[in-house]
Amino acid sequence: MKSILKRKKQGKTDYATRMNLLKSKTPRLVIRKSNRFIIAQIVESKEAQDKTISYANSKELSKEGWTFSFKNVPAAYLTGILIAEKAKSKGIKKAILDLSRYTSSKASKLYAVAKGAIDNGLEINCDEKVFPSQNRIYGEHTKNSEKIKKIIEKLTK
Repeated sequence: MKSILKRKKQGKTDYATRMNLLKSKTPRLVIRKSNRFIIAQIVESKEAQDKTISYANSKELSKEGWTFSFKNVPAAYLTGILIAEKAKSKGIKKAILDLSRYTSSKASKLYAVAKGAIDNGLEINCDEKVFPSQNRIYGEHTKNSEKIKKIIEKLTK
């Protein structure tokens, strides 16, 4: 009991939201940000234990020729594509978006991951209005937009 109160006081876990997510008995698409990477996981909960079914990290994009930042919007979108591909290979077709304690803000990197997963065939109930624009996803605001477009096209095929 002490550890539960400790996590709540530290602001690490919102137990009411977590309980509602667990009641659905649907796998969760858990998205996290670190200082350098975007991390996406498909997690199932059984008997109060979380089990990671598939995992994708934006660092994996370097295998596809990605030489840019691993924490920008295009990298987040591509991480969503990767996690959806891995989830489909494990037989997962539907997930619930779990942003944890992150503040939900329109057009954020977190929603770019969700958009990438949806575009690659993972069914997630999410409003289209919160996704970043296509210009941001394709990096048209950067000088490397042509290279980014090529990598996105390579991964989406």
